[in-house]
Amino acid sequence: MSYDLSNQLVIGIASSALFDLTDSDAVFQKDGEEVYRAYQETNIAEPLLPGVAFPFIRRLLSLNELAAPGEAPFVEVIVLSKNDPNTGLRVMRSIAHHGLPITRAVFMQGRSPHKFMPAFKMALFLSADKKDVRSAVELGHPAGQVLDTSSSGDDSDDLRIAFDFDGVLADDSSEKVMKESGLAAFHDHEVAHIREPLSTGLMRDLLAGINRIQRREEELKRDDPSYRIRVHVALVTARNAPSHERAIRSLKDWGVTVNDAFFLGGIEKADVLEILKPHLFFDDQASHLTAASRVVPSVHVPFGVTNDGMPVPAPVLVDESA
Repeated sequence: MSYDLSNQLVIGIASSALFDLTDSDAVFQKDGEEVYRAYQETNIAEPLLPGVAFPFIRRLLSLNELAAPGEAPFVEVIVLSKNDPNTGLRVMRSIAHHGLPITRAVFMQGRSPHKFMPAFKMALFLSADKKDVRSAVELGHPAGQVLDTSSSGDDSDDLRIAFDFDGVLADDSSEKVMKESGLAAFHDHEVAHIREPLSTGLMRDLLAGINRIQRREEELKRDDPSYRIRVHVALVTARNAPSHERAIRSLKDWGVTVNDAFFLGGIEKADVLEILKPHLFFDDQASHLTAASRVVPSVHVPFGVTNDGMPVPAPVLVDESA
């Protein structure tokens, strides 16, 4: 019998998102593929350092310990890499060195494997490669580009995730109204359609998968009041009243939930995120991510009207030792 991924939250991760490949990429850019291959072979026993998405993936995988005996793991992480199988060996050895329970991988020399996402029923593909992510999104796949930023430094097992709404959890239909007609027309439109759920966006299924794990935690909490909830999800959106209600109603109609919601109405998201400290924040707008990625690990979802010809932000790397 084949291994069934249908009831698991499956994440695809590029080595560029999981590990810090700064040195490796410099060799490839300067000296080309053959020297790069030799470099990886020479350094095969040298573990790669954690990258931006590493804390998120480590915490996500740790939630598999909540599965009941005999139950399938809640989370499956699969490497999707443009390395060839030989250079991919260093990636797999680094995964083993860091104790990550990742056993499945796809290596395709010089080509992104994102087109295979449906075969693995993936709810998310994370990569630092802008072109790969945009190509995946153009195919309708849920993908995000991790931005060059500081990673979360706390040592807890908690997992905190924050989502923007329009263009991320929802489609961009309301954002089109905002772009074409302005803020007042946007609010009027949302009030007029307040009971009409928006269509889902690329990250709705990711949230649904996280919610399944949260329901298990709620069961554990009911059985043992001393159990400490580990997973926390927040909505951080530029919407504010009166457009907030349609967002809440849409989430309910889609069968997903968030723990907290911040309806900011133009207040800088980074100021909230710096206190909230999510391990990943997903947003479709470069203007929001430029500031946000300076304070929290951030993911650009290049979907919809706000990304027509928009450049991806290039944030300043934060030195946490300073």
